[in-house]
Amino acid sequence: MSIAQMRITDIRTTTVAVPLEAALRHANGCHWGRFIRTIVEVDTDAGITGLGEMGGGGESAETSFRGLKNYLVGHDPFALEALRFLIANPTAGLYNNRTQLLAAIEFACLDIVGQALGVPVHALLGGKLRDAVPFASYLFFRFGGDSTGCHEVRTVDQLVSMARALKASCGFTSHKLKGGVFPPRHELACYRALSEALPGDSFRYDPNAAFSIEEAIRFGRAIADLTNDYYEDPTWGLNGMRQVRAAVPIRLATNTVVVNFEQLATNLRDPAVDVVLLDTTFWGGIRPCLKAAAVCETMQTGISVHSSGELGVQLATMLHLGVVLPNLTFAADAHYHHLVDDVIAGGKLKYENGAIRVPAGPGLGVRLDRDKMETYAALYRRLGDYRYDRDPARPGWFATVPNSAWANPEAAFWFDGNSARAL
Repeated sequence: MSIAQMRITDIRTTTVAVPLEAALRHANGCHWGRFIRTIVEVDTDAGITGLGEMGGGGESAETSFRGLKNYLVGHDPFALEALRFLIANPTAGLYNNRTQLLAAIEFACLDIVGQALGVPVHALLGGKLRDAVPFASYLFFRFGGDSTGCHEVRTVDQLVSMARALKASCGFTSHKLKGGVFPPRHELACYRALSEALPGDSFRYDPNAAFSIEEAIRFGRAIADLTNDYYEDPTWGLNGMRQVRAAVPIRLATNTVVVNFEQLATNLRDPAVDVVLLDTTFWGGIRPCLKAAAVCETMQTGISVHSSGELGVQLATMLHLGVVLPNLTFAADAHYHHLVDDVIAGGKLKYENGAIRVPAGPGLGVRLDRDKMETYAALYRRLGDYRYDRDPARPGWFATVPNSAWANPEAAFWFDGNSARAL
């Protein structure tokens, strides 16, 4: 069979729960000590299988992928533009938004094409300009990992200690604080302490749009003297960001209000953000991110690569994207160092001097470890989904935009996998 005749024969999915060092707190709730990810395998009649991955806010996406089987069987994995309209036609998408499902299928098809041609995915995207992608440390406030409080991050000293440890082990020179959890004055003290503790490094702060416009301006002015990469999503909406941008002398970034081409066009006509964080899932695949990056290059809008809580399969997509972008001037984001393991063969990809090398093999360059897959599929079956948008330490609480009900920075908790317990 020639590769021109190759067709998709099946799609298989497995949901896994891979443990984190500790539960990660964020403005909308918490990652409950594990990442729930749906691993996608797309089979072909040539015997080649491609890999994809999707999150789901603490939930499995298997049911949604099963609904796509009739769309995919018989499709040419090379026909990626047709695939875009087959699965995610923009008008039909008003009724059944499949953008993130499309992304996982696109990952798998690019993996298939690369394997069929014997080349890595980055070669299909124009060829790599670098061998590795630099990353920022991704610092979260965390619950304790057990009743001793190990891995807890709540205080200034705990946060600085974690940042120093990650710099020593991974080589990071840029550091991102995920905020929007505690009162702004506490997070301001934490952020300024990071800058003082790591002279010569750069910093970025992201409260997940939890601030009012007024609070976002106050906080931005209070950090303007630091070495900031950018100020990420301090408030909600393009118009809100536009008002903050006019009042704060720091470049603004987003992964929430510019996540498609209509929003990108709006931002270019009437700028609200200076740096667009490209997420291979949120944008519908690697190829849309590459298109968006080219527009940003033309218009001199900054870019970086966003993280939505990846395992090794999606991390590989981020790496293949990152190595081909000429205008990638900021370190990328990754949750990856919070994971204790992965489902790819050979274990977790390694940080070297703050960067991760793009896999060298054909396609995405990663394959699955079947034993690890079964281990973490069994863990998912035992623990099930979790509520990403709820904080286990605050029963009954839910986030509003803007938010004003903050967690108490004096209250210490550890997380047992299902509930938060006082330390």
